[in-house]
Amino acid sequence: MRKLGRVAILIFVLFLTLTLMLTLLQEKFIFLPTQLPENYAYSFESDFEEFFLTGQDEAKLNALHFKSEDPKGVILYFHGNAGDLSRWGQIANRFLHYDYDVIVMDYRGYGKSTGKRSESNLFEDAQLFYDYTHELYPKDEIIIYGRSLGCSIATHVASNNRIKKLILETPFYNLTDVAQDRFPFLPMKPILKYKLASNQFIQQVKAPIRIFHGTEDRVVAYDSGERLFEVIPIEDKKMYTIERGEHNNLSDFKQYWENIEAELAN
Repeated sequence: MRKLGRVAILIFVLFLTLTLMLTLLQEKFIFLPTQLPENYAYSFESDFEEFFLTGQDEAKLNALHFKSEDPKGVILYFHGNAGDLSRWGQIANRFLHYDYDVIVMDYRGYGKSTGKRSESNLFEDAQLFYDYTHELYPKDEIIIYGRSLGCSIATHVASNNRIKKLILETPFYNLTDVAQDRFPFLPMKPILKYKLASNQFIQQVKAPIRIFHGTEDRVVAYDSGERLFEVIPIEDKKMYTIERGEHNNLSDFKQYWENIEAELAN
């Protein structure tokens, strides 16, 4: 009995330790930024302009604006949780091939962007970039694209503004869903200060919604994206399932690009 008691105490201590670690270090688990010096010079094959917007708290927010020769609209792109614009610029500018301009920002603490990060700040910054985009393009020419973590930010923006279409690559139901899948033995809902409740935001989106998700995704389970798709109330929705697709390789599949081309054709 004493041995069982020691084991129970050990398990309890381990549980408390993991809970405390996740509570204190969750920023480091959720956000994986790389930073760039202010004088870093971006280099891409496509034409682009670098610019900054200023947040309400004077945070400097860095972004890139890629331009095609005869654009039929713009894609406002919200990237995933790792890296910076030196990487995401390479990914986002692929959409220039479909005659769309592309605007992509770095979140606070990423690349050259500064400022204290919070969920409300992420959403306010994203709205700031939507407003900037809308000054240059009419609403019916703006497509919002989100990838992974950026899907929740993209969906929040789309829920509050008129746009042409919302495209989500490897989205999650909400962040609690992802965290609980990763740590099923811990009470993630009260631990997380970032909720990123895409399942709530998406119910307010009036534009057509398209979801791309791979069946072998080990970062955001396919089931999480599928559940998000199921709560979309509008009829104009579609989910593209990429068989054997993982979290970071959907662009390796011909099916992905064929369907992207179809969605951007009109």
